[in-house]
Amino acid sequence: MPHRTSGYREEERLVRIPVGDVTLEGNLGVIPDSRGIVVFAHGSGSSRHSPRNRFVASVLREAGLATLLMDLLTPQEEIIDEQTRRFRFDIELLARRVIGAVEWVTGYPSTGNLNIGCFGASTGAAAALIAAAERPDLIRAVVSRGGRPDLAAEYLPRVKAPTLLIVGGNDTQVIRMNQEALELINADKVLSIVPGASHLFEEPGTLEEVARLAADWFARYLGQARVEHAA
Repeated sequence: MPHRTSGYREEERLVRIPVGDVTLEGNLGVIPDSRGIVVFAHGSGSSRHSPRNRFVASVLREAGLATLLMDLLTPQEEIIDEQTRRFRFDIELLARRVIGAVEWVTGYPSTGNLNIGCFGASTGAAAALIAAAERPDLIRAVVSRGGRPDLAAEYLPRVKAPTLLIVGGNDTQVIRMNQEALELINADKVLSIVPGASHLFEEPGTLEEVARLAADWFARYLGQARVEHAA
């Protein structure tokens, strides 16, 4: 895992992100001298308060990376989704919101000069991969945790960002989906299987391994020289 920032201090703030005709809430974690920033896309039925994603985000910040955990739905949409599941599999809608968040990051004073990565979980991984395909100028690395990249299959050949797919060793159906998706990606790519882990990585030590793998991947691809993003 990358060396933790000396004198590490964490500052997390509530931010509001306008995307199209809605405004989404997020938690922006910034640290001094960040190596890059990682935008999180949570899975179906989850939110920016997901304890698994929050754990991974804390490890990334300790490794020198800023983080943005965001809600992909408004509070009103979440109420509808809980009753109907109307939005959680609308992957293109979720992807547009990830793209909107990535574009917001480029214009925010403390993050505008940072290289950007996306961390997607479950269905959020598909949204992150679509975003990477649509904005290759902005998204420089992707990590998927227990993801459903198959839901972004038509976009995968256009993904240019180095992509790490992490799957639990006991999650056999999702392993197959990720193996098939990996073949479609035309970029640096790795499928990493965590032994003994189920879909939610609830077994002792497995989520820590996810965080370690993600921190290494993002440090490798976001820790290069900072770039000025295209307008």
